[in-house]
Amino acid sequence: MRSKRVRKVELLAPAGNEAALHAAVAAGADAVYLGLEAFNARRGADNFTIDTLREACAYAHLRGVSVYVTMNTVILPGEVDAALECVRQAYRAGADGFIVQDIGLAAEITRTLPEASLHLSTQMNTHNLAGVRAAARLGAERITLARELSLPEVALLCAAAAEEGIEVEVFAHGALCVCYSGQCFMSSMIGGRSANRGMCAQACRLPYELKNGALQKSLPSPGDHLLSPQDLCTVDMVPQLVEAGVASLKIEGRMKSPEYVAAVVAVYRKALDGALAARAAEDATEDAIEASVPTAPVTDDDRTRLAEAFSRGFTTAYLEGERGNAIMSYQRPNNRGLFLGRVDEVRDGAAFLGSSQVLAEGDVLEFWTRKGNAVATLGPVRTDRKGRYHIPLDSKTRTVRAGDRVFRVRSAEAAFTDDAREPRVPIVGVATLHVGEPLAVKFHPATVADLREVGFVDDGSLTEALDFATADGLAATAAIARRLSMLPEVPVGSAEGAPVETARTRPVSFEDVAAHIDRLGNTPFQLVRLTVDMDDGVGIGFSALHGVRARALDDLAAALNAPWAGRRLPRVADREPLPAAHPSGCRIAVTVTNPACARAAKRAGAHLIYVPALNYRRGEAVIAGQKNAAAEQAGYPKGCIPIMPVVDHEAVGLSREAAVAYDVWKYTDKGKPLMAESLASLERADEEGALISVGAHVPVTNELALRTVREMYGAERVWLSPELTLRQIEDLAHDAPLELGVLLIGATELMVTEHCMLMSQGPCNEDCATCPRRKSPHFLKDRKGFEFPVITDAMGRSHLYNAVELDVASSMPELMAAGISAFMVDATLMNAEETAHAVGRAIRALHVAQNDGNAIAKMPNTTSGHLYRGVS
Repeated sequence: MRSKRVRKVELLAPAGNEAALHAAVAAGADAVYLGLEAFNARRGADNFTIDTLREACAYAHLRGVSVYVTMNTVILPGEVDAALECVRQAYRAGADGFIVQDIGLAAEITRTLPEASLHLSTQMNTHNLAGVRAAARLGAERITLARELSLPEVALLCAAAAEEGIEVEVFAHGALCVCYSGQCFMSSMIGGRSANRGMCAQACRLPYELKNGALQKSLPSPGDHLLSPQDLCTVDMVPQLVEAGVASLKIEGRMKSPEYVAAVVAVYRKALDGALAARAAEDATEDAIEASVPTAPVTDDDRTRLAEAFSRGFTTAYLEGERGNAIMSYQRPNNRGLFLGRVDEVRDGAAFLGSSQVLAEGDVLEFWTRKGNAVATLGPVRTDRKGRYHIPLDSKTRTVRAGDRVFRVRSAEAAFTDDAREPRVPIVGVATLHVGEPLAVKFHPATVADLREVGFVDDGSLTEALDFATADGLAATAAIARRLSMLPEVPVGSAEGAPVETARTRPVSFEDVAAHIDRLGNTPFQLVRLTVDMDDGVGIGFSALHGVRARALDDLAAALNAPWAGRRLPRVADREPLPAAHPSGCRIAVTVTNPACARAAKRAGAHLIYVPALNYRRGEAVIAGQKNAAAEQAGYPKGCIPIMPVVDHEAVGLSREAAVAYDVWKYTDKGKPLMAESLASLERADEEGALISVGAHVPVTNELALRTVREMYGAERVWLSPELTLRQIEDLAHDAPLELGVLLIGATELMVTEHCMLMSQGPCNEDCATCPRRKSPHFLKDRKGFEFPVITDAMGRSHLYNAVELDVASSMPELMAAGISAFMVDATLMNAEETAHAVGRAIRALHVAQNDGNAIAKMPNTTSGHLYRGVS
């Protein structure tokens, strides 16, 4: 049965600044998402203050557009109060919802500000049914799904979310991260700029070289940018996404220009209107048809417009089950722009280009030369007798030669002109002039039916014959009309003036009244229909008409913004503190991926042995990340604790779980311990009755998050985020309600990717169980010579590790004094001998610290991670 909300599918646009906000709304966005100066995942955008947010909300709400504030970073100790106050003040300023990553902040928003709409960010890594149930438990009204889902998976999760009363949002267009969102530590570990704090340095877009460690040689690849995906483009899949039950189509790009926002939103407005009109026609109900906006099909010109706005090459990627080289932009990590052609010849200091595209003065062109890329801004347009463009070359473009490819990376004609009055709100007016009665003017928002009735929008109004600007404006106007017609009550603005008198000289005409009421040039409104009810022989001063009209418009604006005016913040009762945990002694834990390392760790004195559930499967025990037949000569010792995967899709559609058919949850039992590495795993583990440890992939970085996992899931231990400093750990551990642990020795995982990084060396049949590449060590080598180990697991997902091993065993006394009682040795990249040595070193560090408070020596060529250097 189809959702009754299908006509309300939202087009959600980025707004990195005020101009981008205006561009989004002018192009037809139904909602925008934006960030404040802190706690948002795009701190490099211009962003908004509370005061400018208030103005933005008033502008948007007048046009029926929702405003969502991004609070999608992890919250560090000491920031909780500021983050909550930020949410509260943003709510007062008019925010319609909050996009949140931190589970503690999410739970507290639900408790303290129940009227606010909570959206779970894609950084919460929601990709299965348990994740949907977890979102419901947190009180979310919407979830933004992980980008790595296929269309059948999206449909399944939409159906499950609908049963929970939750909306589903998916990314429809823009940049793709190669890593699962919320799981990337590459930028912070390499340069101290945390992606989880909104400061990603995009290390994934840099050049790398894939090497085989066994053969000691570089492997062939189509290019150098081995971690750089193409951009997502679903413009031709919009009907399928609507059919799947998606409530919101999200466009990425808070760091992009207003021109980008305007172009992309306009094309997706057209695509979405077309899909909704088709559904309305199928539903064949009068209300559905009247609310729909006729539109022409998406054309090649529209697709060209998207490419020119910004493109690394386009892909539908995981939505259609593609996860290989076809989704990657190996040769170029930044904007390709629009391909114009190849240079015909170079002579007399100029390049000559024949192109079917029309160029304009101010266009920015990029030449792909044999010695790199060169950029030129086109001056006055000149062509030769053959119609070829004459492009003068200078010192920056002197390497251009005949045959070089030319792209337009910025179109001068696509420049966005900002006007805070646009788009205008279409309104219908009634003026009443009866002798002896007060002059009266009323306005209310026009409906799509009103626009159609007066010929403003009809079946031929949005065709290819219109230029982009005209079509965009009509689509935006129609979108405003549709949104405002869905309000629970029709907003009305009215005003009255002095009683109307009989004309003493020349009476005013209908045309006079209409002309003066329609003078809305300095207002955000446009009059699409006016009814004038007047007696014959009426006399009225035009200034009186102007005054009443202005007051009626002010009254309408106030009515449109009334739901957000005068919001009050509820009083919040303090929570009683949870009892502090008092762990009995300290424990050394180890993560191993094969029985030999498990037994070596046990002999070396490890108290807890964790095993990734994927490595329990026969044939999937690996040594130092490599498949090896010798790895399973014996079974795992008793008492090993399974680690549930960071990524665990439903076995449906095009998912890897459907292809591999491996249920990791069969290794769990009621009353037995496990480590959960995602919010979904926490939910499923709680449902299974397991004893839960929270893994470091669930970013627990503040006291609210600690309380949430303890109260909501009964977690007994938390392995803290690797991005915390010693001082932050100390703040967090004070009176903590559960045991806390940290990674002590081992490689830090930087990424989990759906795309297998080993694919860059050539075609792959995706039979991971028999893949010969998994039997050899691989690493990515960067420009500085650092080598980052790569492992691909049984599902074909890659895991990238830091080039330098972490070792903070020398900090054991300080960590114990801070309140840490569990210490992890990650032996994922170790063999049995190395595992025994690392566990022995951890045991020795613990004994030395316990016996006399001293520390063992620091290991050379290792890093202390963020223990003594925080993240920005």
